[in-house]
Amino acid sequence: MAELLAKSPCDGLLPVTHGSVTLSEMDMTHLTSVAPYKGRDADVSDTLKQAHGMAFPAPNRATGKEGARAVWFGRGQAMLIGPFPDAALSADAAVSDQSDAWALVRLEGADCENVLARLVPVDLRQSVFKRGHTVRTQLQHMTVSITRTGDNAFLIMTFRSMAKTLVHDLETAMQGVAARGTG
Repeated sequence: MAELLAKSPCDGLLPVTHGSVTLSEMDMTHLTSVAPYKGRDADVSDTLKQAHGMAFPAPNRATGKEGARAVWFGRGQAMLIGPFPDAALSADAAVSDQSDAWALVRLEGADCENVLARLVPVDLRQSVFKRGHTVRTQLQHMTVSITRTGDNAFLIMTFRSMAKTLVHDLETAMQGVAARGTG
């Protein structure tokens, strides 16, 4: 019988560094879609606070911190990243395991904004897009979620099936930004 081995979406592709920017894969973690039932937003937020130490995020925001974060994922939806969801959440929200469906990467370094500026049609400069801000947008032709997690750090999520393309597009932009800086 064949032995099946779990592999991360970016297995063998990351980490890579070009210039001042590093792209690395986040450790495989638990991902849960949380969509409050109509009129239950406050209840879901209270449960998240009690069980996981974070509120349900407002639109285009993320709550929590590294290891336990809730990221806005669209109208009436958030992605809980890290902890296994408290069972009480299912009383007030549709809760769905998404752990195998997404690739999560971290882009960090002094020129990470310049890298993303080549690929994303959204202004991600720190003066506009602060820590804890998040957006669902396009990176080249892929749908992604981008969250600023630090002054020079972003969490980027895309469908697992697009992991190799995500790494390729980001690495190409990283190389371009690094080459521009060496002139």
